[in-house]
Amino acid sequence: MHRRPYRLILLAATVGLAAGCATTHPNDPLEPLNRKVFAFNEAVDRAVLEPTARAYRDVVPGPVRKGVSNFFGNIGDLWSAVNSFLQLKIENGLHSTLRVGLNTFFGFGGVLDIASEAGLRAEPEDFGQTLGHWGLGPGPYLVLPFLGPSTLRDTAALPLDMQATTTGHLTRDAATAYGLTGLRVVDTRSRLLSATRMLDDVALDKYLFTRDAWLQRRRNLVYDGNPPPQDEEDWDGEDDAAAPAPPASAP
Repeated sequence: MHRRPYRLILLAATVGLAAGCATTHPNDPLEPLNRKVFAFNEAVDRAVLEPTARAYRDVVPGPVRKGVSNFFGNIGDLWSAVNSFLQLKIENGLHSTLRVGLNTFFGFGGVLDIASEAGLRAEPEDFGQTLGHWGLGPGPYLVLPFLGPSTLRDTAALPLDMQATTTGHLTRDAATAYGLTGLRVVDTRSRLLSATRMLDDVALDKYLFTRDAWLQRRRNLVYDGNPPPQDEEDWDGEDDAAAPAPPASAP
């Protein structure tokens, strides 16, 4: 007799969870397709990237891995400086330029992060953030094969971001360039191992958790941590906050 209320509660919770999962996010109209790409990426990660990243973490000493991360981060800082200037953030642009100068000339090409030790923290900027800064809305959420979460705006900016931060300009040897690119991917994945484990432990729906966290983070980056007070950005390509207010009606 006493089991029935608990069964009713369990049934209600199950129905509520199913209804919540079936709700379409306004910024994710392509959710069915995105989920399939997400599942593909997860399979590739489990089969290739995660085991390789674990082996890299277990075999390569910590100081060496830190130097590798610093080296690639220094390349990213140079692109951050360019995008800061494109957004007319002159102070941030000079800040990132100074970071690159210190780490390149006194940190053995960026292997040592001298700038952070001097109090000059990284200010990451990319071309997607630049487009957002000038009022271009994010567009629909997309999950790209192998590359993961994105939006229409960030996908449009991706070729320029990748070209600007590639290691191919450091060497003319194709094999060396591909090797550096592979090292960068493995290094990035190794730094996310702990986060992946935590995500697997806490997320009921890994796709939803990843999507919502990624969209919130990107929005905070575009608005430098101070987004306007609105619930959602309009995914049709224009930011509601940047849109002009309608004219006041005549009395």
